Amino acid sequence: MALHKMLFITISLLFCFISKEAVADTGTATFYTPPYVPSSCNGFQNDGVMIAAASDAIWENRGACGKNYKVTCTGATNEGDPYPCTGASVVVEIVDYCPPGCRGTIDLSQEAFAVIANPDAGKIDISFQRYVKLCI
Repeated sequence: MALHKMLFITISLLFCFISKEAVADTGTATFYTPPYVPSSCNGFQNDGVMIAAASDAIWENRGACGKNYKVTCTGATNEGDPYPCTGASVVVEIVDYCPPGCRGTIDLSQEAFAVIANPDAGKIDISFQRYVKLCI
């Protein structure tokens, strides 16, 4: 019986760490700097640094709050600029709103932006997709 229970727990944990990724969209990303609180979604709760603010393109009247996105740099926004991408992707949680006039589709925390691109770029082209962790 204990073996069955252990097997069930192991399989359950395995499913928790498998993610489902949706089809990628394209857009642009910028970054903002601390302090990251208060945020539109969570007030004064500390959400860490792998976070982002959503523009109207994905905000959905607060529907984006708490959703995770996998963001990948695809290039510079200006022709002729040096290639800013690191080759990495980052998963961020939407915790804030980037108001009208926002320069990017997703406004990443400074730390999240630095994972995928050189911060000197300021604004980059990206692909992004919802990132859903599945747990049973």
